[in-house]
Amino acid sequence: MKLLERLPRESGGEYALRTIKENIISLELAPGSQISENELAVEMGLSRTPVREALIELSKVKIVDIQPQKKSTIPLIDYDMVEESRFMRSLLECAVAELDCEMAGPEDLERLNENIRLQNLYLDDFYSGQFMNLDNQFHGMLFSIAKKAQVFGLIQNISLHFDRVRTMALSSVKNTKIVQDHVDLVDAIRRKDTGAARELMELHLNRYDIDAAALRSAYPQYFK
Repeated sequence: MKLLERLPRESGGEYALRTIKENIISLELAPGSQISENELAVEMGLSRTPVREALIELSKVKIVDIQPQKKSTIPLIDYDMVEESRFMRSLLECAVAELDCEMAGPEDLERLNENIRLQNLYLDDFYSGQFMNLDNQFHGMLFSIAKKAQVFGLIQNISLHFDRVRTMALSSVKNTKIVQDHVDLVDAIRRKDTGAARELMELHLNRYDIDAAALRSAYPQYFK
């Protein structure tokens, strides 16, 4: 498991949840793998209580399967759960893209474009982990511009199902269309074209479907 640096004033529970989530998204904790509450606590330098609380929180969205008296499991990828996660994100993010057309100012557009410039750098060198972080930051910015930052925070746990597929898509299919989607979306927001912004966001969030067969072929052990 990859350990993250603990943030200032971050509680043990917050650190445990953030670290476990990041390792699930990056597939360091691979689908089908077993995890031990005790071993995780030792690795992170925490007591068992914050780790247990983090695992319980993640079990609520079915990204961890807790089995009493046994090791817990990171479930195999269930495309029904991926689709449910994508459906929720599509509804919310398409609405957010429309709001951004009304609310984004010049400074907001520059921040989005700076993020895209960094995405291009990492995509060219194919650092998939850093690219995923920038992609998440980009989508987080869209929610912040629309004054919906709390909503973005609330959807992060169920988005884990979708995010695992995004990680595999980046690792197995180097898809420059993802960055171009972001470029086109920011241009639509700049032009205040709400119809185009909604269509581009929907297309963007549906791209994982295009690679479904390739992902199953590349990672057959990860799917139900």
